[in-house]
Amino acid sequence: MSIRVGFIGLGTMGAPMAMNIHRAGFPLIVYNRTRSKTEPFARLNVPVASSPREVAERSSVVICMVTDAPDLEQVLFGKNGVVEGRHEGLIVVDMSTNSPDYSMEFHRRLMELGIEFLDAPVTGGDKGAREGTLTIMVGGNREAFEKVKPIFEAMGKVIIHAGDVGSGQLLKLINQVVVGLNTLAMVEALTLAKRAGADISKVQQVLMSGMGNSEVIRQLMPRVLSGDFKPGFKASHLRKDLKYVVDLATRLNVPMPGVSMLLQLYNALVALGLGEEGTQALIKLYDNLTKSQRNVD
Repeated sequence: MSIRVGFIGLGTMGAPMAMNIHRAGFPLIVYNRTRSKTEPFARLNVPVASSPREVAERSSVVICMVTDAPDLEQVLFGKNGVVEGRHEGLIVVDMSTNSPDYSMEFHRRLMELGIEFLDAPVTGGDKGAREGTLTIMVGGNREAFEKVKPIFEAMGKVIIHAGDVGSGQLLKLINQVVVGLNTLAMVEALTLAKRAGADISKVQQVLMSGMGNSEVIRQLMPRVLSGDFKPGFKASHLRKDLKYVVDLATRLNVPMPGVSMLLQLYNALVALGLGEEGTQALIKLYDNLTKSQRNVD
């Protein structure tokens, strides 16, 4: 294949996404700040770059899957960053989640240097990343989107061109409203069920078969019930996304009391030192609250 792909950011989501690109046969080079995370790729003879600059020099499409906008800015514009390895025809794709405003700002700065930019956040969790079934929401130039689409198809099942730059991030933030509130609904339902003495196996059966079902119930409820709090998506990352939602809603004068409350709950969870656990760890906060209530009783 003629498209040479560079992938920066090999975390919980990024590593399996990059691996699916490799399996699809695209020439690939990877970079990660923590070098040990590149070892599975090195064992497959995938080149490991020493810097984002080298990734750009050796790629026609550079995909970034990092934590937040400041991390992306450093990767792109910092010392030995992507822009230092720029060349004609280079396309940068941000597949992390931040905000439409950041996407438009990065687009403007990159275009001044002759680099095309797409924002392409994903949803589907670590399971979707491993299985190549992510939903990918892409904002940016249609021609650039069509060039990169075969790479997206190696990672995702539903590929949506959302519109101009920033549109992908907007769709992702809207998605996070539903994901976050579904997680809260699951946690509160399970907390009530446990306190009231319900048969949890029957609660699970009802929620997975009725109107209460959702991808959150399917993926996260079994993890909660088995005591698995490893991150498919980190609690701190959802907290970050919810902050972007609240900031946008505030600017647009859109009332979102549910999301505003949820942000405070995840603030509390992170304050407890649980930000590196999965979003389902929210139930630990509720467990602490109910224990406190039992002590009062």
